[in-house]
Amino acid sequence: MSDSLNIAAPAFVEMAHRIVWATAATIDTTGNPSTRILHPIWQWDGSALTGWIATSPLSTKAKHLARLPRMSLNYWHPDHDTCSALCATTWELSDEQRQAGWNRFAEGAAPVGYDPAIIPAWKSPMSPAFGILRLDPLSLRVMDGSRMAGGTGRLLTWKAGAGEFPTTEE
Repeated sequence: MSDSLNIAAPAFVEMAHRIVWATAATIDTTGNPSTRILHPIWQWDGSALTGWIATSPLSTKAKHLARLPRMSLNYWHPDHDTCSALCATTWELSDEQRQAGWNRFAEGAAPVGYDPAIIPAWKSPMSPAFGILRLDPLSLRVMDGSRMAGGTGRLLTWKAGAGEFPTTEE
């Protein structure tokens, strides 16, 4: 049984923002999984959860997403708290979207906010190597480490309903 998004999303954002860094997986152009560490910002507005990654549209990851626009993200903390999201991805590359994404990170609260200009290839939001990747969750999972270690603690799961997002997975 799935939890409501109203329960799972705020718990996911709290844990993800506390952990900060996520292992993100895509499928490469030959069908193999490929992982890297990324730093998303998540926004929950009370009805929709959206993630944002400042990243390069010129990257290997962009080639993977062109083939299959899905990304799986997993956060892990040494106390074994974990949360994960399977997401549909969309590049936001208009001048307005790049500026809004740049501002989202530059003005974001610590520890997830940061100045994008610290990346040498990102001189401004209009730098060719700067892009914003939008994440729209298809499913979420949040588990307190105490549940794994002792059997007690929170386990929340959510999956988008039929028709909310196209997916080939069951």
